[in-house]
Amino acid sequence: MHIPILYIDKNIIVIQKPPGVLCEESGKGNSVFPVLRAHCRSLGEEEDIYPVHRLDRETGGVMVYARSQTCAAYLSRLIAEGKLQKTYLAEVSGCLSPPAGMMEDYLFHDRTKNKTYVVKRQRKGVKKAVLTYETVQTSADYSLLRIQLQTGRTHQIRVQCASRLHPLRGDRKYGGDKADRLYLWAQELCFPAPNGEMLRFCAPAPFGITGESL
Repeated sequence: MHIPILYIDKNIIVIQKPPGVLCEESGKGNSVFPVLRAHCRSLGEEEDIYPVHRLDRETGGVMVYARSQTCAAYLSRLIAEGKLQKTYLAEVSGCLSPPAGMMEDYLFHDRTKNKTYVVKRQRKGVKKAVLTYETVQTSADYSLLRIQLQTGRTHQIRVQCASRLHPLRGDRKYGGDKADRLYLWAQELCFPAPNGEMLRFCAPAPFGITGESL
């Protein structure tokens, strides 16, 4: 399995996760962890790797992992404070009106079904979800959205778009068509390093409305 390494130092390792690969350790299927550990081993360095955020198995794109418990705590704090900025591309059914704006919902994730639902009010297990979007391409049937997450909820982009009757292309779980893949891509991560330097990592999407990479 080939996993592009976008950046590595003593604190972090940034990768481009392929779709269909697990971002966490698991005995149930392919995971990025054996490849990342082998890469560290080839450099003669420690193999400790700590996940701090996740992508769905079907979603590809940029991910960052910590290489120490101290850095994992630091990155987790950035996420909690909204200082780790995540930008996605999503191809959805139809055209959104308005073409740019905000989506704000209460979401409940059913762990037994591994499915998230939009609900009307706050209660136990319900979390607020917020994202902003802009339309960057359109066709007769689809729109390509650039999305910035303000919160990171399970299946957030997928369920928020589907609840507005714009399911993601290929997202059968939430009413999308039977495309060859899930058209969701983690395009960019931006966050301050422990030394204060602002880091930005990008991975061009393998899809667009007309088929070209963006």
